[in-house]
Amino acid sequence: MHPLQCVLQAQRWGPLASVSWLLFRTCRAQSSVHGTTCPGPGRQQENGVQKDFSSRLAAGPTFQHFLRSALDPQEKPDVEDPPPYLTVDELSGRQRKVYLETYGCQMNVNDTEIAWSVLQKSGYLRTRNLQEADVILLVTCSIREKAEQTIWNRLHQLKALKTKRLRSRVPLRIGILGCMAERLKEEILNREKMVDILAGPDAYRDLPRLLAVAESGQQAANVLLSLDETYADVMPVQTSPSATSAFVSIMRGCDNMCSYCIVPFTRGRERSRPVASILEEVRKLSEQGLKEVTLLGQNVNSFRDSSEVQFNNAVSTNLSRGFSTNYKPKQGGLRFAHLLDHVSRVDPEMRIRFTSPHPKDFPDEVLQLIHERDNICKQIHLPAQSGSSRVLEAMRRGYSREAYVELVHHIRESIPGVSLSSDFIAGFCGETEEDHLQTVSLLREVQYNMGFLFAYSMRQKTRAYHRLKDDVPEEVKLRRLEELITVFREEATKANMASVGCTQLVLVEGHSKRSATDLCGRNDGNLKVIFPNVEMEDVSNSGVRVRAQPGDYVLVKTRAFEAAMSREGRRLNNYLQGTEQKVHASIWVWTDRILAGNTMVSFAAASVTQSRRGPQVDPGPLRNK
Repeated sequence: MHPLQCVLQAQRWGPLASVSWLLFRTCRAQSSVHGTTCPGPGRQQENGVQKDFSSRLAAGPTFQHFLRSALDPQEKPDVEDPPPYLTVDELSGRQRKVYLETYGCQMNVNDTEIAWSVLQKSGYLRTRNLQEADVILLVTCSIREKAEQTIWNRLHQLKALKTKRLRSRVPLRIGILGCMAERLKEEILNREKMVDILAGPDAYRDLPRLLAVAESGQQAANVLLSLDETYADVMPVQTSPSATSAFVSIMRGCDNMCSYCIVPFTRGRERSRPVASILEEVRKLSEQGLKEVTLLGQNVNSFRDSSEVQFNNAVSTNLSRGFSTNYKPKQGGLRFAHLLDHVSRVDPEMRIRFTSPHPKDFPDEVLQLIHERDNICKQIHLPAQSGSSRVLEAMRRGYSREAYVELVHHIRESIPGVSLSSDFIAGFCGETEEDHLQTVSLLREVQYNMGFLFAYSMRQKTRAYHRLKDDVPEEVKLRRLEELITVFREEATKANMASVGCTQLVLVEGHSKRSATDLCGRNDGNLKVIFPNVEMEDVSNSGVRVRAQPGDYVLVKTRAFEAAMSREGRRLNNYLQGTEQKVHASIWVWTDRILAGNTMVSFAAASVTQSRRGPQVDPGPLRNK
């Protein structure tokens, strides 16, 4: 093998993979065109001719080659060569069975689908039976200490499974993927010798190699963060074949650097996928029959596609009024409003959601688009974190309480009937009782429909860890959290009671977990709706009685509202470092007012012409209700 070829193959598995592959591919192309091989020391000595620097440059890649590569950063070779220390067979999964467990946010759900897509192409099989797995991979979260403790506990359980593994079977390999692998790195490998591989959020392409190295009995890790990895060319494989909705990652990382947040240190800097690759994925999901897509990102509405040179102009970013950033304002690129516009046009009968946004990135063009497009859900997640301007400044959120409240009013004026949700942290560094009461008053003033409330958990590497003091006692954090939960539930109940007696469009997801005789789905505001699984009239076929199926849209009229506390909330006292409380509405309906079908209802029109896939209905007044 040519010396240069060996070096380039080894580099391909590192951060310079795209550059080294381009150089090697170009040399081969030059070789085939000119009838010569890429120059190297051995060939120079063999020919006895010393070429000058300019002639060697001429035989290599030109500046235009690198320009073309920059214009198409997602280009990958059709066939990838293995690293020199592994064979193609060793990189193959050889039909070994993989068991995947996902912890944490929606991004981790999408990461699981990406990781499985990579492994499936390498010849691995998927299993949902832990006992028959040859490889167990945990996709982890590091946002709070409790999330990490859950993984440590799970590893202790898996240790017994690995110890009892029969020698007649392939050795069981266990891997930690995602944020916890990125944050703890050596601690995991040193503390838990039974962990075979670590892969950070930007290293999922490397999973086949890591598993191949682990087969030799060594621990293998890749936790390098990338400035450009978006997995744009990896089509996630849906882990639930019967799902009616899917997550589509549009950007990764975060530049906000809020003082309490570990995400920039576990997910890296912001980088966005090319718009074209996102639209292609959404089209494929539509063709598969999915009825709802959620656009994902750590700071989803700061999306900026800079891959198209013609759009990299000097136009500055439009922020929400009264908001600022912790970084130098960015310019150019295709922004979130552009992407949301084009995604909503792919399939008018597919619902579009997005999470998790930052309040600073809601310019008027985004709000206007949400209002105008019927298939963009009228639901916005607006994380506040605190109702105290002093605490918000310590958190480095880039806004005051007054600016946040003004934005809430502006959103509700721009999008009538919008459903709002939020995040709150109880007991942040230096939070006084007065600060806490200001957060309570914000909950009462805004009246959110949904919420996620947590006790503060300090994370290493964050600005708060280095510069602030975690001086609120744990018992005070939990007391304040419980008070926030109580107020939140009261106000959410008032807000959601407005839906009683109104007709709503619901996307059926499947059977309710609380009763085998009920179905459940979600309305436009992302509230859970529960209704009896009975035969109902299909208005597209007069006289025909049908039962709603997952993926159908049904019109329901609300009879009552029930605010339900999640299991995490009921077990509040068991939480020491972090508590999640998610309150959702279970809406019971009159069964004789349900209309079945699987066509998105256009709320903007007085009536909808019958499509070949669904019913004709008259939803004219529904939006105003």
